[in-house]
Amino acid sequence: MKKKYSYIGVSFIILLFGIYVVRNLDRRVNEDDLIQDDRLNRVDKKSNNVNNLFKFNKVPDFEFINQNGITITNNDYEGKVYVVEFFFTSCPTICPLMNEQMLTIQQEFKGNHDFGIASISITPDIDTQEVMKSYAENYNITHKNWHLLTCKSQELVYNLSNKGFKLYAGKGDQNHGGFEHSGLFALVDRKGYIRSRKDQFGNPIMYYRALKEQTFPDQIKELKEDIKILLNE
Repeated sequence: MKKKYSYIGVSFIILLFGIYVVRNLDRRVNEDDLIQDDRLNRVDKKSNNVNNLFKFNKVPDFEFINQNGITITNNDYEGKVYVVEFFFTSCPTICPLMNEQMLTIQQEFKGNHDFGIASISITPDIDTQEVMKSYAENYNITHKNWHLLTCKSQELVYNLSNKGFKLYAGKGDQNHGGFEHSGLFALVDRKGYIRSRKDQFGNPIMYYRALKEQTFPDQIKELKEDIKILLNE
């Protein structure tokens, strides 16, 4: 009988010990969750720091002809904050939508001589200077530093896009006009470096979405905010 009570006593002690361990473990887990949440919140706040735009590589040298027949190089953008896109005038899909967005950026920085836009054609054999001029008139492109750029070498453009900016451009499906390119905008600072903000996890986004992609919204508002930041640097 004594041995039976002894077993009961030991079992009761083990039960109490188990309850103690579980409660402490649960408390530790909750505390760890709070710490982790706090870390994520700190990263998020840091990513929204207006003076924390990430700096990537410098834009390679380039030379093109704009819609007015004027030679434009990267030096013409020196000291300016500018946005870069790759497009083509006969694009039946995203290009018109991208440039509608770009027009809102033109309006936002209308009259600001320290801001510019570089719209580089990926079909330079088709997008001649005359074609680009007509396109500029049709879209009401009026900012003096918005240059629609073309040249005589498609290879040069592909090299600048794919290697210099790391924005895809190449041959594509006929439904897309026979060519494909990224639907992203690149932001360049006064010294010629590609810049971007960071996401909520502290990772630089590198480029800004011109259009909504699946469940992700466009980033035109963010782009305008970051242009202003760089203009004030």
